[in-house]
Amino acid sequence: MIFIFEIVKHTSWDNYSNTALSKPIITVRLITRDELPQLLALYHHLNPDDTPLPDDDILQSIWDNILRDPRLYYIVADFANQLVATCNLSIVPNLTRGARPYGIIENVVTHPDYRRQGLGTRVLHYALALAWQQQCYKVMLLSGSKREETLHFYEKAGFKRGVKTGFVALSPEEL
Repeated sequence: MIFIFEIVKHTSWDNYSNTALSKPIITVRLITRDELPQLLALYHHLNPDDTPLPDDDILQSIWDNILRDPRLYYIVADFANQLVATCNLSIVPNLTRGARPYGIIENVVTHPDYRRQGLGTRVLHYALALAWQQQCYKVMLLSGSKREETLHFYEKAGFKRGVKTGFVALSPEEL
């Protein structure tokens, strides 16, 4: 499943000719193996002060394991071969609700230069479509943001506040 749409605005359209074939578009799709460096650069906008990552060989091994797991999906918005938004979806098998799985969305981020253009919503909708295709009975998303603007963004994307109460246990080194 790939969604393609025209970008609403971008500050550097001057780099494109006026031909119809070169009109800037965004593609929403699953990530590819070789895009790990771009994904990590995008994650820097999510958590600029994040804990340093392990050495490249260990990181690549983790990434390969993620890509082999049929329950993990990394959705990206691609503009001119650059990743500009992403989220990831985990499908969790379940023994309640008629043995229907549920989904968890994490790491939602859009590059600051591309915000307020619907890209975050599009990657979330792609993730939801994948979850519904897999018969998930619900998809959950937690946000550490307290900003009303961010919470409203998730509501507009189809998530409801107050349906459940979220709790998080942090590892001792995170405390």
